[in-house]
Amino acid sequence: MTSPCSYPTKAMLLALAMLAYASAAAAFPWDTDMYRGATVRPLTEAPRVMPDGTLPTTAGAEPPMTREQMTAIEHNPLPPNPDDLAAGKTLYLNNCAPCHGDGGHGDGPVAHLLKTPPTDLIAGASKDQPDGYIYGAIRDGTEAMPSLADAMSSHERWQVVVFVRSLQNPSVAGK
Repeated sequence: MTSPCSYPTKAMLLALAMLAYASAAAAFPWDTDMYRGATVRPLTEAPRVMPDGTLPTTAGAEPPMTREQMTAIEHNPLPPNPDDLAAGKTLYLNNCAPCHGDGGHGDGPVAHLLKTPPTDLIAGASKDQPDGYIYGAIRDGTEAMPSLADAMSSHERWQVVVFVRSLQNPSVAGK
């Protein structure tokens, strides 16, 4: 004996039942937790707050100093030798020349794009300042220049100072 419903009809009824069940399940708010839950903001608070008066213990880390302190205290430990001049030139050309220009006159290829013109390192105020002033400007940046502390080690920053001094006074570079 055959049933009044044929196989295609049963399949169609089963599909309709599944669709009705699926729409009811989809209406259940499974994903609302992402919208209603608390917002997680990692690292909005420092993972460890350092006590006042402590110094960093990372290898090569320098104590915090203002540029005025660096100008008065810091002295270049590197003599202008060919190795340091060559390394300083490479670092200068990679990090400083885009703004200050190859010759240090503040005429680098991106200087026209900057809101504040780069300092002329040859005829500007930095020529009359101690080495610590240039070092501090490289390390901490200035009002218009970003800090390069993360781009160069302390030794590399002093190499750049040696090279900048050789641009300012070419007779020093020949020694």
